[in-house]
Amino acid sequence: MTDRAEIEAAVIAILARQLLLLPQDIAPEAGIDALGLDSLGKVEAIFALEERFDISVPFNANEPDRPEFDFQTVSSIVAGVERLISQSRA
Repeated sequence: MTDRAEIEAAVIAILARQLLLLPQDIAPEAGIDALGLDSLGKVEAIFALEERFDISVPFNANEPDRPEFDFQTVSSIVAGVERLISQSRA
């Protein structure tokens, strides 16, 4: 079972790799746009999340700023991953 702390640490690690930052430089309440993640980085982060957690993130490449998956903040990503994990186990 993956708990929220594990999910948050993994999400932050994935974002840190995309942003070339240290994980400790990314706060859980940080906004993704404020961190400077561009649209390509978002897509790459989504692929990494899918691979790490064995989930499928709903994402429309034609409307990257209007996803079904809330990619606005670190905490919203964590919540979305939690939801997708629980749905995949249901």
